[in-house]
Amino acid sequence: MSAVTIQQMADRVAQLMDERLAVGGRGLQAKLSRGARRLPRRVRDAAAALADAANKAHNPKLLRQIDQGQVSDAYDICVRHLTAIDPALRRRRIYASILSSAAFAVLSAVLLVVGFLLWRRYL
Repeated sequence: MSAVTIQQMADRVAQLMDERLAVGGRGLQAKLSRGARRLPRRVRDAAAALADAANKAHNPKLLRQIDQGQVSDAYDICVRHLTAIDPALRRRRIYASILSSAAFAVLSAVLLVVGFLLWRRYL
């Protein structure tokens, strides 16, 4: 596996993170530092291993130390997980969470006011 191939793998994972998770940054390492909490531990570790291999691939002596099987497995794990994410569904879940939190806050405030009015015997 050449340095170009490893860099292309890292770029593809970074592109998927940008498309599916809307994580900004330049390169896989920057995207991981910004959006690692959105990934499960197994995928996060695989992406970190891939980013480390992409960094090592720039140096010819370090390129020989890279385990090619581990890099390809890490790439497969990352791509499999990131392609399964639906950005529209993710957005809808975020909106639903925000709306349900706001509805709970309004309901709590109304119940608190009604409880206070009952306690003071205004109702």
